[in-house]
Amino acid sequence: MTTHLALLRGINVSGHNMMKMEALQKMLENIGYTNVKTYIQSGNVFVTTDEENPAAVGFKIKQEIFKIFGHDVPVVVINKEDLVSCLNNNIFLKEKEPDTKKLYVAFVSTELHKDRIHDLKMSQVKPDEVHIDKNRIYIKYAVSAGKTRLDQKYIEKKLNLTATIRNWNTVNQLLKMYEEFEQE
Repeated sequence: MTTHLALLRGINVSGHNMMKMEALQKMLENIGYTNVKTYIQSGNVFVTTDEENPAAVGFKIKQEIFKIFGHDVPVVVINKEDLVSCLNNNIFLKEKEPDTKKLYVAFVSTELHKDRIHDLKMSQVKPDEVHIDKNRIYIKYAVSAGKTRLDQKYIEKKLNLTATIRNWNTVNQLLKMYEEFEQE
C-alpha cells in the first residue's frame, strides 16, 4: 500500500469550487481509497491505495470530483519524499534570517529542468524570486502572495503545466502528517 498526498488546486477559494472536506473524504473512500485524511479546507488530501503511480491517482481523483461535485479541479499528487526533498532543497532557507511567511512552493505536474526558469520571464514579476527544483518551484515573494503576478495561473501559462501553490507553513504541516501516518 502506498500513501499519496493529493494537492487539489483552487477549491474553496473565494466562494469557488466549494467542497466540504467530509464530502470529499467520503467520495474518496467510496472509490476505494483508505486512510483518507484532509488538512485544512484548501485541498490537501492523504489517501492510501495499491496504486503506486501518482499520476494515475491524481487522474482518478480529478475524474471523481468532476463526476460527483461538477468541478474541474486540477490535482497534483506527491509523496513523502517530495516533501522531504522540498524542505531540504529550498535555497531561500539558506539566507540569513529568512522570512518564512513569504516562502511558498509551487508543486507542478511534471519534472522541470533548471533552464525552464527563463520561460517564467522573471523580469515581469520582479522583485519576486524563484528557484526550480524538479517538480517544485520555490517562491520568495517580495511583499506577499496576495500582491504579486507570480501566482499559479502565471506559472501554468508560462510553463504550460498544472501547478498548485502552498505556503511554507502548510508544507511543514503536511510533512508532519506524513510522519504520523508512518507511526500508525
